[in-house]
Amino acid sequence: MAKALVAFYPLAGRLGVDSDGRIEISCNGEGALFVVARAAELTIEDVKDFKPSPELRRQFVPRIEPSSVILAVQVTFFKCGGVALGTALHHVAIDASSAFHFFQTWSAFSRDSDDHAAVELPCHDLHPDALTTFYPLITYIEPSGPLAGEVFTISRDQIASLKRLTCGGDGATTSTFCAVSALLWQCVCIARRLPPNSEARLDILANIRRRVKPPLPDRYFGNALVRLGVTAAVGDIVSEELASVAGRIRRAIGRMDDGDGDMVVARKEKKDDGARRSKATLPETELQVVSWLGMPMYDADFGWGKPLVMSRAESTRGGNVHLMSDGLAGGGVRVLVCMEARNIKELERLLYAKL
Repeated sequence: MAKALVAFYPLAGRLGVDSDGRIEISCNGEGALFVVARAAELTIEDVKDFKPSPELRRQFVPRIEPSSVILAVQVTFFKCGGVALGTALHHVAIDASSAFHFFQTWSAFSRDSDDHAAVELPCHDLHPDALTTFYPLITYIEPSGPLAGEVFTISRDQIASLKRLTCGGDGATTSTFCAVSALLWQCVCIARRLPPNSEARLDILANIRRRVKPPLPDRYFGNALVRLGVTAAVGDIVSEELASVAGRIRRAIGRMDDGDGDMVVARKEKKDDGARRSKATLPETELQVVSWLGMPMYDADFGWGKPLVMSRAESTRGGNVHLMSDGLAGGGVRVLVCMEARNIKELERLLYAKL
């Protein structure tokens, strides 16, 4: 890991605040937090579903102290010989693409030794005029009731059927992301029993490394995300065919490809008074989808073979959804949802009824 941190040196630094009150990274080389733990009573079978929960995070992800630490790692050895690698990375410094690039590099150095590891080192160079940064506000509120997290698995065959169902009348193909997001948006609006005349919003966080002009290299280190918003009346979303809902999402992404991706959006959170960060939630009319589909989630082979499963340890923000590849079923998708506990079972029923 030390070798990888030489190339990914900001992860070995500390968060601070400059004279203007803005967050900055001090590249002081203080290093990452590294913890070794032993789960003497547990086997991989006991936790292999890795459903995000406070307990899963407590067991396998180290508590970050002090809070200025950017990278924290815990290696847990099970009594069966299995190993879990739990990490905490500060989003101020890095997005998912850069995080997986770091894990690929670290595992390659561990597996193949420094001299033989085939790695692409991160790119830290960026011309100051290449990107324009602005800060749209996201309003988080105090949840009106308990939140719950759930994992829904969609098989490869179900994905193929869903993509056929969401193809546009013009013959346009639909990506896995658009198909699953359309299904989720419609089902969530129904499960929440939203008023038909209210406005629903779907937010998408998109990687724009290849979309800006000139494009950034895939190995660009940092955050290169744009936040897209799709809005429509709830009555339209719940009554339209899934192909029409998917078309709304596809057109929003298309507008970014037509030039709206010239700006990088660093999200800034705005919370109502009294809404604590750890338990904040989006308004029930909003849903935010983050996609890890297509990312090298299962490429981190430290010499023990590819990971059995990779997942978030905890999901505590109401209205947040993460899409990721299912390592146990090739071609399937795992959908991690955090929302109001009173509605999540209805979402499950609707989701599988439409598949």
